[in-house]
Amino acid sequence: MRGGTVAVVGGSIAGCAFASAAARAGADEVVVIERTGGRLADRGVGLCIHNDRAAELSAVGTLPPGIAAHRLTRRRWVVRDGGDPAGRLFWEQPFPFHSYHWGLLWQGLREATPASVVYRQGTAVTGVSWQVPDPAAAPAAGPDGQVAVTLADESVERHDLVVGADGYRSVVREALSPGSRPHYAGYVCWRGNFDARRLDGVGEDPWPSDAGMTVCWPGGSCVIYRIPGPEGTRVNWVLYAVPPQDGSLRFDDPTSFPPGALTAELADHLAGLLAREFPPYWAAVLALTAPEDTFVQPIYDLEVTRSGVGRLLLAGDAATVVRPHNTSGAAKAMQDATAFEAAWRDAASWEHLTDAYQAARGPVGRDLVALARRLGRAQVEQTPDWTAMDRHAAEAWWRGQLDGAPGIGGQAMTARP
Repeated sequence: MRGGTVAVVGGSIAGCAFASAAARAGADEVVVIERTGGRLADRGVGLCIHNDRAAELSAVGTLPPGIAAHRLTRRRWVVRDGGDPAGRLFWEQPFPFHSYHWGLLWQGLREATPASVVYRQGTAVTGVSWQVPDPAAAPAAGPDGQVAVTLADESVERHDLVVGADGYRSVVREALSPGSRPHYAGYVCWRGNFDARRLDGVGEDPWPSDAGMTVCWPGGSCVIYRIPGPEGTRVNWVLYAVPPQDGSLRFDDPTSFPPGALTAELADHLAGLLAREFPPYWAAVLALTAPEDTFVQPIYDLEVTRSGVGRLLLAGDAATVVRPHNTSGAAKAMQDATAFEAAWRDAASWEHLTDAYQAARGPVGRDLVALARRLGRAQVEQTPDWTAMDRHAAEAWWRGQLDGAPGIGGQAMTARP
């Protein structure tokens, strides 16, 4: 199938990957509609991609070459111990990942987007209209079944296919699966990052550069690792715990507290956790983060019945919101784009395309959500007695979380015949 117009709502990692895939597959016109007007490259959070997923994505051209990455090979698990400022190491597991700076990864994907793609920033989509057709009737969405996209200025555009790459508060998802909303998991993550050169002021560094660290305590855990940055290596951390329960904060509606918007309650709660639960060295490391570089992200789950119907398709977090414990978000978004391009090349119609995409990515999304829920229960909601852990106990505990899954970081793409 060739030709047609495609609108990609959302211009971040998933949006850029899908725009490139549509252009390569043969769309006549591809437009990306991104509501943010500022520099997306300034988003400094870290993420990791499994080495095998990166190799697969590079081989098909979805992950462009030359994007800065930091090599990780192992993950160390520690618990507070009064005898060692850095805590007691109870397990070291293989961790074949590379870490990335979100902004640098996005910039690489954006630069690799074909010049034919129109990338519009500062334009918000407020509604998408497409009626799932009755087999006995003609589609009622517009000429030839096109999708109507309404913008903030009330103008309307029509496209042959609309891809929702607009995140966990997706407008496109509301059109495809009305009422599907992320469900709050009952806990949040505090996130932050800072220039790794600041570590020199903490004391002797017990932290190999190829290691990610996990600090554990009753009711929570914190992952700490290095990432590349625009001006050198940075330290990135993600701390999972239940937020203050005084009723002053509500997370039933999808929300977040971006850098610069951290409330006093959340800041004080974080400071208390560091003082009570962390080994002194790691508490001092996290305390190096400036308040303006600290934010809170409530943890949500979401899976939809279908991620592709007729002329609508969902990508990345718009289709499934997977708790970050699984370390699969960026890889999953780019795999979605890879599957989309493969489905396009074999499709005879738009409906065949979205059906094939759903068949390829729907089960994967459900599996990832289920695994991340198990990881969240084990590492936050129902934590073990970390102080009693040794290597053998930790390995058995980890196998229980996986429950037959090969590991974290996402699934391998199914080989095509």
